[in-house]
Amino acid sequence: MPAAPDRDELRRLHFVNALFAHLTGHDLYLAEQIRSAIAFSLGELETQMREHPEYAARYDAAFTDAAAKLVAQFFTGKNAHGFFHWDAASTLVSPTPLFARAELMTGLKRLAPFRESTLLVTNLRPALVPPDRRATPKREREYAEALDYIRDLAAARTPSYANLQLLFL
Repeated sequence: MPAAPDRDELRRLHFVNALFAHLTGHDLYLAEQIRSAIAFSLGELETQMREHPEYAARYDAAFTDAAAKLVAQFFTGKNAHGFFHWDAASTLVSPTPLFARAELMTGLKRLAPFRESTLLVTNLRPALVPPDRRATPKREREYAEALDYIRDLAAARTPSYANLQLLFL
């Protein structure tokens, strides 16, 4: 009997299942195949993580980036489904609503012509509540406000005929 997956692997599996739902039909077996393929491509980093548990954050970031690139490749050239990935950690300034709005609006404009689309937002929590710093009530409130702001902006700027899947990781 195979060992039960640890919490991080299970979290990654559900992330892949949500991100590739159009492909897997929410079948966890197929999502596990995709997760395994991504993990295989990060084999060296995974080995380093086993030897150095402090590398877990680096592995998570690499896994997220690899999954986002894979789904972006899948949607390239497909006219039926739009995809936009916004990495909050890649912005030059703090991902506060004022600065996030411009980047998110760019993505929402790209997604507007599609009836089905996916907006993937990554690293928002680490950008606002850094893992190496204390999660103060103010940081937690700013994170919650950023989530609400992104949801509200996406709802307001998505055409009524469109179905937008909004994923946060």
